[in-house]
Amino acid sequence: MGKHSGRYAAVAEKVDREHYYGSEEAIGLVKENATASFDETVEIALKLGIQRGRGDQTVRGTVILPHGTGKVPRVAVFADGEAAQQAEEAGADRVGSDDLVAAIDEGWEEFDVLVAHPAMMPMVGRLGRKLGPRMPNKKAGNITEDVGAAVTTLKAGKVEFRADRGGVVHLPVGKASFAAEQLLENLETIIDAISTARPPGVSGRFILSATLTSTMGPGIKLDLRLLPGIK
Repeated sequence: MGKHSGRYAAVAEKVDREHYYGSEEAIGLVKENATASFDETVEIALKLGIQRGRGDQTVRGTVILPHGTGKVPRVAVFADGEAAQQAEEAGADRVGSDDLVAAIDEGWEEFDVLVAHPAMMPMVGRLGRKLGPRMPNKKAGNITEDVGAAVTTLKAGKVEFRADRGGVVHLPVGKASFAAEQLLENLETIIDAISTARPPGVSGRFILSATLTSTMGPGIKLDLRLLPGIK
């Protein structure tokens, strides 16, 4: 394992790894420690009490952050006719049908999120192997007749979440340049969304741990007892 830089070591000294912080104090530490030459992303990692491999304990959904993520996603839309016009008016970065399918099949990847009108799915479906989890998904709201609204919410700060194989959800909370109040509101919105996504079959505690960090900073453990919205 490689050694951390001297900068990281200096920053890490300010964080007590054995202490569990309240959300406001943790956000203050993250902002104080985000001293890289770029605007670091603040992220949350939530360990969930779900059993791996159980289909009835899949955790997946979306959340609209009130202050966005600090990054406006590039949205490509599979649509034609009136739906294509709506997507363009909503600010989609690229709109197309068979031409967009062909471009992606040939390696074009200048997008962060894909949205599709349902009528396009028979055509889009052949990209399944190439796109994998980036395929438009109905549960995430990315397969919809109202493609214009989908583009608008994505540009406004809608993000998708999904627990990984270890039962951990990773989500951006915003940028280190955000005001502390903005990061706190985004964090509380995330906690509420994850808590609401609790599968019926989960017993006991659902959110087991929460760690806040920035791109180049150390993890800061959060005190779950002090987090609003825990269910």
